[in-house]
Amino acid sequence: MWWSVANVVLNPSVGDLPGGSVLQRLTDGLGGWALVLALVGLVVGAAAWALGVHSQNFQQSLVGRRAVLVSALAALLIGAAPALINFFFHAGQGVK
Repeated sequence: MWWSVANVVLNPSVGDLPGGSVLQRLTDGLGGWALVLALVGLVVGAAAWALGVHSQNFQQSLVGRRAVLVSALAALLIGAAPALINFFFHAGQGVK
């Protein structure tokens, strides 16, 4: 029939295009920098939290606690990003 479309297949591969290995290394480097920034945020947040608690400054302790939680969540998402992307990609391939 004229309205039928040929089956399309997707096989993603980083190395199939020029510069793919550079893009992979860039992504790995950005992930490393993001983890370092999450660590800095966690340390600074923990210090602010501790100083706020010891000085009985509720606002400073709240900001420090929030920084610790956001930094920990950021590190969790950075670490889980490849698994999440692969999960949703494979879930999408299961759609018929």
